[in-house]
Amino acid sequence: MDSQGVSYLNKAALCSRLGAARICQLAMGCAVIAMVTHSAGYSGSHGVFCMAAWCFCFAMSVVVFFLDATRLHSCLPVSWDNLTVTCAACATLMYVTTSVVYPLFFVRSECPYAGCHVRDFRIAVTVCSILGTLAYGVEVVLCRARPGQIVVGYMATVPGLLKVVQSFVACVIFGALANGSQYSLYAATIFCVVVYAFCFALTALVVFMTVCKRTQGVRGMPFDRFVVVFTLLEVLLYLSASVVWPVFCFDTKYGSPWRPSSCPQGKCPWDSKVVVAVFSWVNFCLYAADLMYSQGVRFVSSHAAARSRV
Repeated sequence: MDSQGVSYLNKAALCSRLGAARICQLAMGCAVIAMVTHSAGYSGSHGVFCMAAWCFCFAMSVVVFFLDATRLHSCLPVSWDNLTVTCAACATLMYVTTSVVYPLFFVRSECPYAGCHVRDFRIAVTVCSILGTLAYGVEVVLCRARPGQIVVGYMATVPGLLKVVQSFVACVIFGALANGSQYSLYAATIFCVVVYAFCFALTALVVFMTVCKRTQGVRGMPFDRFVVVFTLLEVLLYLSASVVWPVFCFDTKYGSPWRPSSCPQGKCPWDSKVVVAVFSWVNFCLYAADLMYSQGVRFVSSHAAARSRV
């Protein structure tokens, strides 16, 4: 206990709904990693991705829980509320992905050559991964800003959470582009790639500014207006890319509207082009929803909120 009578350990990190959710995250993450390394196993790029995602989320949860329990986050030059809800939203999306990818590629109804215990372990891994998804989702729900509240943590609002989803979808697009999408064949498809990269950079910049408490204004422009202006720009850019990409990939003049029969499974450029086209429209809808919700958000910086309480 310090000189002001405040305990060094934060009891709310354990004895609260948020603390319980984080403990469940740690338990599920530890169980998944232990079962995969013990007997369930993983292989190939999909297995490596799942294992990397679980390990990253577990390590992130350990750091967040430790800093919250010891109150050491007050020593960091970051907005703790914005950082934790961003990490929880990111982990939720990663766990959702692994909960789909792992059983899709590794769980079979029949027993594999290694025996039924391997299949049972893989089913258990899938169940724990789904439970981990729910645990991270609960944290996002508990931290989300409610209507009528003064918004200090921008990332806890609907637009803030949408930015995490937008960044995740952009990473899916980049993965498809890198998987033999042949985007360099035409200047129009190169333009689409530039749009994806530019919008991702802008979204990451907004997240970085909020987490690092750089929301005092940008060259005299209020932060909420800065976000709305650039969100509108991103909507227009994504609309153009979502229209241009399918034309130059599936029109008979430039490509094929149908999947070539000779295209190998898992390494077909046509498949990657479809993924990019679909997720381009997904991200366009996300940016449009972001723009709509941003109209009702009035952001108050942490410094201004502190002055108002004095």
